Amino acid sequence: MFHLFLVIYEDVIPVDSPPSYKGQAVKYSYKVTIGAQKFNQPTKLIRMPFRVMVLHGLNDISVYTEGEEVSPSNPFLKPQQSENSLLDIAMQVLSTVTARKAPHSYNITNAKGKVAKFILFKQAYKLGEDIVGVFNFTDGTIPCVQYSVTLQSEEQISEECRKKPGQGTAVTSYVKHQEMCLHTAKTHINIPIPLTATPCFITDIVCLRWRLHFEFVTSSDPISESERPTNMDDAASWRGPATINVETMVWDLPIKIYPTSPIHASCVTMLKSGSCVQI
Repeated sequence: MFHLFLVIYEDVIPVDSPPSYKGQAVKYSYKVTIGAQKFNQPTKLIRMPFRVMVLHGLNDISVYTEGEEVSPSNPFLKPQQSENSLLDIAMQVLSTVTARKAPHSYNITNAKGKVAKFILFKQAYKLGEDIVGVFNFTDGTIPCVQYSVTLQSEEQISEECRKKPGQGTAVTSYVKHQEMCLHTAKTHINIPIPLTATPCFITDIVCLRWRLHFEFVTSSDPISESERPTNMDDAASWRGPATINVETMVWDLPIKIYPTSPIHASCVTMLKSGSCVQI
């Protein structure tokens, strides 16, 4: 004989709680433990893990809920106040801070001259978005043979919590874009941000930041281009040099990554959403 009971449980996660995170030196995880016991039977426990995403700046939601009533009021009608939920307010804040603004332009140079110009359309992203950027090599004076862009996270432990005094920053790579670009005028990158990643956050123990790691392979010597035919019906071929003297230069560009909608993030979660126990 089975008995069905419906129990609704609610609790509030402290506003200063860190997000769910599994790093190289620090791990934050959350779960709900449910216990059930039958008469004269041992207690059975169910542990349900869940993911926490934190958006800083929502400690005082009155800043976002105070509305300015400019329309004339009717004393015979009951005023209707539109109440936005905390999730609605969070999504509005996310849309504002991650909106596309003026593009950022960067001149990539070394000691010998200019390599390229890189244009990034914004520096703040939500989980699941694509990082889109454009390379322009037309004004470069140094031939660029190959480049790569890697999405990386930086995990920095506070000094008082480090195992060793000289413990450095732990870097984790997620997505990499690599392309040969010799004699290329313009090209672009499209790097997706994984929904399973953890956005930027900082606690008393750890600080998590994000960056784009660039690597450029440049030629030490000029490389001549093929001669273009004067007649469009003619064809031309170009044979590259057998060996090239190259140099490698690196560059790190910090970016901001914020949470996304919980419904969107739950589409790829590996956490179980249901469980059953027999008592």
